[in-house]
Amino acid sequence: MKKKFKLQDLDCANCAAKMEDAIKKIPGVHDANVSFMTQKMTVDADDDRFDEIMQQVTAACAKVEPDCKILM
Repeated sequence: MKKKFKLQDLDCANCAAKMEDAIKKIPGVHDANVSFMTQKMTVDADDDRFDEIMQQVTAACAKVEPDCKILM
């Protein structure tokens, strides 16, 4: 399943790259893209575990950029 999310308060391109790398390391994630310019994130992950994976994605993003919110 591939879903797009808006991001709020993503402060820099370097943080976006770190978030993307962290998301790609989560088991079950096939691909991820975090764009600082558009403030959007795309996550492609296993359908049957998508909600569980998104919890891990949220936690990984919070470690890199605590102020950034994922709008679902």
